[in-house]
Amino acid sequence: MVEKLLSPGADGRRVYVALGDSFTEGVGDCSSRLPNGVRGWADRVAEQLARADPGWEYANLAIRSKRLRQIIAEQLEAGLAMEPTLVTLYAGGNDILDLGTDIRALMKDYEYLVARLAASGATVVLFTGFDVRVSALLEPLKRRNAFYNQRVREVAARYEAVLVDYWCFDAFYDPRMWNSDRLHMSKAGHKYLAGQVLDQLGVAHKVKSKEWAPAAKLGFRDRGRGQRRWVSDWVLPLFARKLRGVTLGDDLSPRWPEPVRVPPKAGLKKLTAKVPAD
Repeated sequence: MVEKLLSPGADGRRVYVALGDSFTEGVGDCSSRLPNGVRGWADRVAEQLARADPGWEYANLAIRSKRLRQIIAEQLEAGLAMEPTLVTLYAGGNDILDLGTDIRALMKDYEYLVARLAASGATVVLFTGFDVRVSALLEPLKRRNAFYNQRVREVAARYEAVLVDYWCFDAFYDPRMWNSDRLHMSKAGHKYLAGQVLDQLGVAHKVKSKEWAPAAKLGFRDRGRGQRRWVSDWVLPLFARKLRGVTLGDDLSPRWPEPVRVPPKAGLKKLTAKVPAD
């Protein structure tokens, strides 16, 4: 079924457009040669699509820290104008972290966004959010995340979207799947997710997940030291930015703002000489 949905348009083009925030931009998967200094699962999916079926084009409009309303305002029409064959969307995670968010109103806007994308005829891929167990500080957000995931599942079924149920991936209980901020995936996490997306689309791929020995258990002192470092390096700066009304994405542009033809060999690395990293 998905293979038919991924068939070319009337003009023979196949276009993959990625929408969202840091999750889709690729934060946590560092690559100094690529735009915005990151790679991420969406780039990897685009590369594997081109390997399986040369001719795919790819655009990634996602920017870290964007809220759902900003994704609708800044990415929706631009993405639809590219006449996509495939759209991936993760949006709303940053809104969940904002204490003043009306989660029910948020999900109404989310459904509006998905409905617009589905009406375009593109195959739409949606994601639930993972239950990141980083600290008791964020436990109050767990109920919001559960409500978000329930609504995402309902919306995916209503609009016949492909659902990547990130919530259910036990592999992400391994701390090595996460960046040092504990909120964004590491390179290994992005690779694993790329494989899951391709599997859901029924696309053959060569993405191999990292195989590790069991993670070493930290002692009480090491855990405490790590927790203090995390609060100092990530939590306090996050709240400071919220107080100032600024985000890490304010001065960034989309990584791939226009559809680029993905070379089936060497992938997007072939294009890096033409696109300077920010």
